[in-house]
Amino acid sequence: MAEVLLFHHAQGLTEGVKAFAETLRAAGHTVHAPDFYEGRTFDDLDEGVGYAKATGFGVVLERAVAHAEGLPDGLVYAGFSLGAMPAQKLAQTRPGTKGALLFSGCVPVSEFGEEWPEGVPVEIHAKDADPWFAEEGGDIDAARDLVKSADDAALFLYPGEEHLFADSSLPSYDEKAAALFTERVLAFLAKVG
Repeated sequence: MAEVLLFHHAQGLTEGVKAFAETLRAAGHTVHAPDFYEGRTFDDLDEGVGYAKATGFGVVLERAVAHAEGLPDGLVYAGFSLGAMPAQKLAQTRPGTKGALLFSGCVPVSEFGEEWPEGVPVEIHAKDADPWFAEEGGDIDAARDLVKSADDAALFLYPGEEHLFADSSLPSYDEKAAALFTERVLAFLAKVG
């Protein structure tokens, strides 16, 4: 079984993110789901992004990354949207990484190093018409470049435009896509665990 450090999205550690963590735990995985927003949640994505901007993306990133301190090597790093940044940073920079799962977010590999680490599998999951992810020149291009450069990588695109489609507590939740997404995530964890 895998040990996962799961980072929430810009709306905070919502009930949907907690429920997803519980789904992974129910499958036998150890899951750490820290709150790097210090208890704040937001009903609207723009409000959550506004909080991250006002706090400073660098500050938010370092708060999230700090949650890895004291945890063992050999983790899988996962994150939703804004949470994909610390997941990707740790996957690229922390020794012993078992894998990375980036949900509705991906930045260029050059943000955190020269190349994706050899032998670290990665999956990226997003909606194919999500304006936060799929806009030309945005996260989708970084995701495609990562898949090309890594030796074990996959990009899964689901039909639709909902950004946080796998968070069951939000109006953007897409039950059908979330079920397939969860199935694929569990298969990935079984493979690397």
